[in-house]
Amino acid sequence: MAAGVSVQRTASRSRPRVGRERRRAAPRRIGAWVALLCVAACDPYGPAPVLPLPPRPAEALTGSEIAREIRDWDLDAREDRLYEEVARGNVPSWLRELRPVEVTGRADGRDHRVTLWVTPDYLTVGSDRDHLLVPLSPQVAQRIADLLESSLPTPPIVDAIWSSADSRLTPQRIQPQDSVQSVRTVEFVERHNALIRAQRQLRGVAPDALVAGHKKDVVLSATLAANPGKVAVYGWHGPDGRPNQELSTVADDERVYYHHGVRLVHRRVLLDGIERDLAELLSDPSLAPILSRQGPIEPPRYPLSRGG
Repeated sequence: MAAGVSVQRTASRSRPRVGRERRRAAPRRIGAWVALLCVAACDPYGPAPVLPLPPRPAEALTGSEIAREIRDWDLDAREDRLYEEVARGNVPSWLRELRPVEVTGRADGRDHRVTLWVTPDYLTVGSDRDHLLVPLSPQVAQRIADLLESSLPTPPIVDAIWSSADSRLTPQRIQPQDSVQSVRTVEFVERHNALIRAQRQLRGVAPDALVAGHKKDVVLSATLAANPGKVAVYGWHGPDGRPNQELSTVADDERVYYHHGVRLVHRRVLLDGIERDLAELLSDPSLAPILSRQGPIEPPRYPLSRGG
């Protein structure tokens, strides 16, 4: 009898244990489904592309050190050095991770949605803590875009970035005291960087935030093919969302001003959820109006030599 009771007790203990295991397994299964749903909901565009750059070298110079080194160099030497710094991976870590931006528009009798991935800030060299926003000629900007599987933006893309920005910085001008030539010097680039850095600190803007408004963008334009040797600029939006700089192709491509910025847009885009190449969209007469107020841009790039 005692043995029978003992067996019943053993059996009665074993049954709840199985029940507990089932109850433990159920939350794990539910948790797995929740995780999958969260991935789908939190990342509806799929994995964001990153800039295809090597790791930043341990011995790489900071932004301040690069500025001191190139301060008195001519434009060609300066830009060759800046290209080399980018190519070797001397950029902040947060610049490598691209941010999604959406543009909606009507083309070919239909409404469309284009998802783009852009750098969170303008092209920058140096470390996470000490970096320099670098204006470049459109030729060197195009070389870097080619290297990094990217494109330069169009004015509608610039507008969309400003609308989507985590922080919209206020444009800040620097008035030259003598010649207008001074606004194209590294000294003015450094002064403008200091103003932008102070504004970011005052507002508590995170390093990896998508920011806009503080530079005029070097952009693509359908009119450049008929205006060789020119650079197209646009943007510098004010707090009201209006660009202080309307699209202009007046300046020669060798005029690199302190307030110019190079924003990279990855070539891989989504058109209504389908992967496409940005250059193909910009060249397509039926689809280009989504991203260009001037229609197709052919070719959707700058030549690699000045005056071309």
